[in-house]
Amino acid sequence: MTDDDLDGFFAAARRDAGPLPAGLAARMQADAARVQAEIAAAVPGGGPARPGRWQELRAALGGWAGLGGLATAGVAGVWLGLAPPALLPDPLDLIGGEPAELSLLPGDALALAMMEEN
Repeated sequence: MTDDDLDGFFAAARRDAGPLPAGLAARMQADAARVQAEIAAAVPGGGPARPGRWQELRAALGGWAGLGGLATAGVAGVWLGLAPPALLPDPLDLIGGEPAELSLLPGDALALAMMEEN
C-alpha cells in the first residue's frame, strides 16, 4: 500500500461523509467548552503555567534530594579545603611558597614502623 492509495481512501471518505447523529456536534462542543473551563479555573491566570527557572533546575538535578546532596557535597568540599585532615598538606602552605611535607606518619614513626616489620 502506498501513500497514493491512502490518499484515495481519504478522498473517498471525505466525499461520502454522512451527517453526524442528531445533537452529537453540540454535545462535543459543550464537552470541550466544559473541559477548557475546568483547566482555566485550575491554573491561576487562566492559561497554562510554565515552571520557572529554579523549578526547572531543581527538576534537572533530581528534585530536593538531588539539591540536598549537591549542597552537602559543596559544604564538605569547602570544609576539607579550609581545614584539611592531618594527613593532607595544608593548601595555605602550598600557596605561601614553603614546601609542604606529606607524611602519613609524623616524625620518625615511619622509620620505627618499618624497623618493627623486620
